[in-house]
Amino acid sequence: MTGKVLVVTNDFPPRRGGIESFVASLCAGLPSERLVVYTATMPGAPAVDATLNYPVVRDRSRTLLPTPRVADAVREVAKQHGCDRAVFGAAAPLGLLARTLRGSGVRRMVGLTHGHEVWWSKTLATRQLLRRIGDDVDVLTYVSDYCRREIADALSAAAAQRMVRLSPGVDVARFRPGLDGTPVRRSAGFAAARPVVLSASRLVARKGQDMLLRAWPHVLRQAPEAALLIVGDGPAERRLRRLASQLGVEGSVTFVPGAAWEQMPAVYAAADVFALPCRTRLGGLEPEALGIVFLEAAASGLPVVVGASGGAPETVVDAATGYVVDPRDPDQVAERIAALLGSPGTAERMGAAGRARVVAQWSAARAVDRLRHLLG
Repeated sequence: MTGKVLVVTNDFPPRRGGIESFVASLCAGLPSERLVVYTATMPGAPAVDATLNYPVVRDRSRTLLPTPRVADAVREVAKQHGCDRAVFGAAAPLGLLARTLRGSGVRRMVGLTHGHEVWWSKTLATRQLLRRIGDDVDVLTYVSDYCRREIADALSAAAAQRMVRLSPGVDVARFRPGLDGTPVRRSAGFAAARPVVLSASRLVARKGQDMLLRAWPHVLRQAPEAALLIVGDGPAERRLRRLASQLGVEGSVTFVPGAAWEQMPAVYAAADVFALPCRTRLGGLEPEALGIVFLEAAASGLPVVVGASGGAPETVVDAATGYVVDPRDPDQVAERIAALLGSPGTAERMGAAGRARVVAQWSAARAVDRLRHLLG
């Protein structure tokens, strides 16, 4: 790859989330001397930027929007650094900057799409803007087959034909079986042999932690010693804690504030099963696009229980690497979790199969290679 790549994104550390991790891992895999990132201002940014070996230009705003001012700033950064390629960390809405960048010497542009472009494809005004973005960039990527089907419906035939899969990858050397989860268990007050079910994600309605809690009394009837570890933060935390108390399971449920990305391998190592019964909300406007936590858990050797929402089921081979469940059926969620806790051998075989699948199909190196190919 020659020339420089400009990554324009709102989704970048120190913000945390699946998209942020995805964009950061792609940036880490590109040649640092050929990379420039233009992103928003956010608390803690100077400390993060000081650790990176490529330049990060922070806009004065906390959220980048394709305004004339931002367009001028992005165009100027591209000229100053000699960028001839660009990546939009989320195609909507930042892909609307493509036309102005094309006029400043950027000759190839890739727009990454995630889950929110699905709802862009379903409402009239945003659907038209998404169609324009698809026509203006050279390639729109998609993270799951589900997302491709939904997004392509809003695009021109030519733009839909140019879509290419680029899913989040996992660092399979960092997320792997055999790590020591003892410190995490000890801090949570779990005995070494206690069965632990882990749920790690943002605490928001779509992720389904409430349904996991509703399933938990049923799990405890079959596995009385089991513990549920809910890792994450978000607006639903107070409601979830109240629900655990109302269900009388607070003694077996431990809430842990969102762990840093560097800590997550040890968090997965502390668990026996990973479960997140994510669900689609708002009449189909808010699905789970894919879910990198499912892939990290599988890479760590855990069987995964995933809700049937959007592209999330694509991370699991049902009954082989885990289970796909109806996220609105607490009995089914409980049945699958209890089955895994009651049969450690089955859980171990599913975890090993999931690990092998991630190594073969979902590695971070594979994702970076795909992006470099798309950039030419």
